[in-house]
Amino acid sequence: MNALKRLVGPTAALCAVVLVFSVIAPESFCTFQNVRTLSAQSVVVVLGAIGMTFVVVGGGIDLSVGSVIALSSVATALMIRSGFGSGAACLVGCVVGLAIGCINGFLVASARLPAFIATLGTMGIARGLAKWLAGQSTVYPPEEWTSSLMAKNPDPSWMLFAPGVWLTIAVAIAFGFILSRTVFGAWVTAIGSNESAARLCGVPVARVRWSTYALCGLLAGVAGVLQFHRLSSGDPTTATGKELEVIAAVVIGGAALSGGFGTVGGSIVGAILMAVLANGCNLVDWNSLGRWGVSAEVAETLTTWFGSSGIPNYVQEILVGAVIVVAALADRRRHR
Repeated sequence: MNALKRLVGPTAALCAVVLVFSVIAPESFCTFQNVRTLSAQSVVVVLGAIGMTFVVVGGGIDLSVGSVIALSSVATALMIRSGFGSGAACLVGCVVGLAIGCINGFLVASARLPAFIATLGTMGIARGLAKWLAGQSTVYPPEEWTSSLMAKNPDPSWMLFAPGVWLTIAVAIAFGFILSRTVFGAWVTAIGSNESAARLCGVPVARVRWSTYALCGLLAGVAGVLQFHRLSSGDPTTATGKELEVIAAVVIGGAALSGGFGTVGGSIVGAILMAVLANGCNLVDWNSLGRWGVSAEVAETLTTWFGSSGIPNYVQEILVGAVIVVAALADRRRHR
């Protein structure tokens, strides 16, 4: 019941944002093709947020997610360019993410480094490795290579959404079950709530904490693979700052930054909320406000301020930052 209560706020905020953009950009926002685009754009943050949920609920943090996504996408692209099949390339990308996650787990759980410092270090290492492996340039697959994993118009058409979207949905269901309905999920929550008490109760704290970082790295690797398939290139500079979006999605979804509470469903709602904000801001047409009684002068003023082709990026950053601050304040209030 408590988890459902915490979902009310993020879900209501998501519905409100969807309603606003449905009003000010009905022709472009309220289309099935845009829903397809939005779903493809959100899978990277959604996958990262699922993994980050386990880390945050366990009382940790992982700043290396964005760099791991970039490294995994570059590794996948290099495998494809070297002539390996898509399956092998995807596997390598996932293993790369898992390896970085295991390193994070070792540094935090075994070497007892603060999570912020440990993952800040691996963030730089992973990003540097991505640039080194890519020769500081974007890695492109052979011209004849094609992939339908993240196609906006999937084949066969009855799938409606890209296979990568269905994969993300399956991952969300599986990991949501693990966190809420298994002993491992209970251990993660117990460690985040009170690590000393969990240890006295026989919870293998080091092993569980190590596992949460390994899971986070693995899902970041999967996100990197899907990022490569969506962009058809391995860019070592991609996903810069994505770790902040992932953490924000988890916080917006109701997870406690101090650990001990969080849900996969809430984190997904937070990730979708941020994706809808970015997508809707790019599709805004101020002239369409006339149908709702807004005068032409007001529409013209808004166009002068923000431009006719959507809301500028700096305004989007302000909006996302405001949402993060409000979510953090709500988390603080719940904690108190």
